[in-house]
Amino acid sequence: MTGLDAAKAAGLQIKINMVALAGQNIDHVETMMRWAHGEGFDLTLIEAMPLGDAGGDRDANFINLSQVKADLATQLTLRDSAYATLGPSRYVEVAETGGRLGFITPLSHNFCSTCNRVRLTCTGQLYTCLGHEGAADLRAVIRSDGDLNAAIDQALSMKPERHDFDLANPGQLSTARHMSVTGG
Repeated sequence: MTGLDAAKAAGLQIKINMVALAGQNIDHVETMMRWAHGEGFDLTLIEAMPLGDAGGDRDANFINLSQVKADLATQLTLRDSAYATLGPSRYVEVAETGGRLGFITPLSHNFCSTCNRVRLTCTGQLYTCLGHEGAADLRAVIRSDGDLNAAIDQALSMKPERHDFDLANPGQLSTARHMSVTGG
């Protein structure tokens, strides 16, 4: 909270991400949204992605954000927003709070065709898709005095057209790698 206060005081725009999990935190979405909007922060809801073996029944925790949005719309006034970032969030404005609520829907609404995201880990692995195992080892390129720009260009040219997340079976792993390995 101290870090959020400092970022807010510095004038930074803050977005809070919340992975929506059925049976765990879904009943707290509106409370979290009202808190975030009251602080002047955006809140973005994210569908749970099948990354890494988390144990238990993943299907029991997955919730389609279309349903969450529909449920919220029964009590709040949600207006589609033209606001966009460089990421995959689609935003609505919440009339009652004056804030923005984002939705990242990798399973229920595939956004791969517009995805421009890559992830660079602290160990130099460049992942071009969360839903695929392949990565470029940029640390090895740097240590061998290789052409870093060429290695990045090659990795980007191999960015998959789609991820392997499957709404029909949201618990089926697409990668053994946990999100904490990739960064988020």
